[in-house]
Amino acid sequence: MTAEKKVFLVTGASRGIGRATALGLARMGHTVGMVCRDISRGEAALAEIRSLTGNDSLHLFIADLALRAEVHSLAAQIQKRYARVDVLVNNAGALFPRRQLTADGLEMTFALNHMGYFRLTHLLLDLLSRSAPARIVNVASDTHRFARLDFADLQNEKKYVPLLAYAQSKLANVLFTRELARRLNASGVTVNAMHPGTVRSNFYSNATGANKIVFSLFGWAYRSPEKGAETVLHLATAPRLERTTGGYFRDRKLVEPSARARDSALAQQLWETSATLA
Repeated sequence: MTAEKKVFLVTGASRGIGRATALGLARMGHTVGMVCRDISRGEAALAEIRSLTGNDSLHLFIADLALRAEVHSLAAQIQKRYARVDVLVNNAGALFPRRQLTADGLEMTFALNHMGYFRLTHLLLDLLSRSAPARIVNVASDTHRFARLDFADLQNEKKYVPLLAYAQSKLANVLFTRELARRLNASGVTVNAMHPGTVRSNFYSNATGANKIVFSLFGWAYRSPEKGAETVLHLATAPRLERTTGGYFRDRKLVEPSARARDSALAQQLWETSATLA
């Protein structure tokens, strides 16, 4: 991308990778829309980033991306605020220790980590297309390598294992990226997914039992949010990636995702199922 001022939208921007991404973009002088679920944390992050950068082109949007109605409301607010969006960073996600349903009747991990990306991206596609060349960056994870999709049990009703549910949602992120790139071919809008590494943040605050103990013991070895955001910022701003699409990146390098994540038929099936759910 050129050095001119752009409009970036970052979800999950109140902490962790999302906050670090918003901070990095603000330091570059860009306009940044920060999407947060919690208004108090969002306002605190906005004020801190504004203070650190002196950038007044920061805007806060409040929405729970696990809920269909709130995603639609968010998209309407964004379309009213901005005449263009150059880059959408889908980052908001979480790991939930117990199975729970959203008000829409979807399992929370799948609803937030995958359907949140799917819905918001679709609702903003026209705006992104009008802003072309534009980019979409999907924060995924190498945990997708341990996952499979059971279309008979996408909502994890038979057995809910937190880390497996999370891994499944990250596989969905990579498959979504692959199919969206195919559908957006030659549109001027690119889409790539990435693995940020295991980041030291509040992401694991929902963990319980053995998982919480593991995260606590090895937290010292985790990356900082700023380190985790490096590849996001690279995908969002590097001029040489303007035409790169459908890729999966780790440490700013293009790497091959799992065999399941490269399955085009699986990607199309997930797309059709997601469209029905949306």
